[in-house]
Amino acid sequence: MIVYALICGMVFTNCNKDEPKGEEEIAGIEDISFANFPKMDGSTSTSILNRVIACQLLGVRYSWLPPQSLGVWGHEVEWKIEPEAGDIPQQFRDNFFTERVKTSQTNGAFMNLINGNVDIILTHRTISPDEKAQANSKGVSLLETSIALDAFVFILNINNPVKSLTVNQVQEIYTSKITNWSEVGGNNARIDVFTRPRNSGSEEVFRIVVMNGITPDDFPEESGISTMGAVFYEVNTNPNGICYTFNNYKDMIVRCPDSEVPKIAINGIFPDENTVKNRTYPFISEVHVAIRSDLDPNSMAYKLYEWLQTENVNPILTECGFLWGIP
Repeated sequence: MIVYALICGMVFTNCNKDEPKGEEEIAGIEDISFANFPKMDGSTSTSILNRVIACQLLGVRYSWLPPQSLGVWGHEVEWKIEPEAGDIPQQFRDNFFTERVKTSQTNGAFMNLINGNVDIILTHRTISPDEKAQANSKGVSLLETSIALDAFVFILNINNPVKSLTVNQVQEIYTSKITNWSEVGGNNARIDVFTRPRNSGSEEVFRIVVMNGITPDDFPEESGISTMGAVFYEVNTNPNGICYTFNNYKDMIVRCPDSEVPKIAINGIFPDENTVKNRTYPFISEVHVAIRSDLDPNSMAYKLYEWLQTENVNPILTECGFLWGIP
């Protein structure tokens, strides 16, 4: 377990802690400052994006920080953005990147936005039916806009000989119509299906993008994985497991190579920059920015919402493993 986490944490040596970034010039937002910076929130998979956006707009250098603990899988296995403390004014140094730019996970971010605790959020999906019901009960509506593309990928154990599944096969695995790997060209072994909790970003995207209106089966409670990082441990240690995640999370946040936990092709199409960009890969996920519809158009939060829809954000998206998603 420790060896695997270490391998996943040490890929991409070109982005290590000793190489501060954020010194390149970008076209920012006039008059934005630490004092008036909007309260941002988001999903686990967009946590690095939120931080890089804040650092770039405020002129803060930053480094990619490897995982600091390798003891328990699912905890501290994620690369993080570490701002240079000396670039942050003293009065904001202690809590700016915990209170003003935070990560409450997808459902938590939506609820914070609905309840007025934050101004703007970035997530891999739009508001869920449950969250919309909560918003309606409070008389709140949201503006949601897609700003980037990502692949929604399926991962298998390294010893699984299956390299590709069709869309229909994935749907039938998750509705228990296919239960043995031999039915899709693999070993004669039961398929151990793993899922994520309802209202998590990856689970809701899975239901929309992959299942496309088909209701997945109710799998045993132990099949549910509470954290995104733990997905890789479960599949790595279970030779017959399958689960899903976001490509940017796998490659940029957990940095888990395909030589350890491979992602597979869908309909024979492997998820990469070209197949996502031209949308030939079947499972495309979009990153959305959301604000409340009653937000003051003159506020800095609204200006950030508009700025995120411009090409100025493109270099940041690329660094964080996303593709520019506005035609």
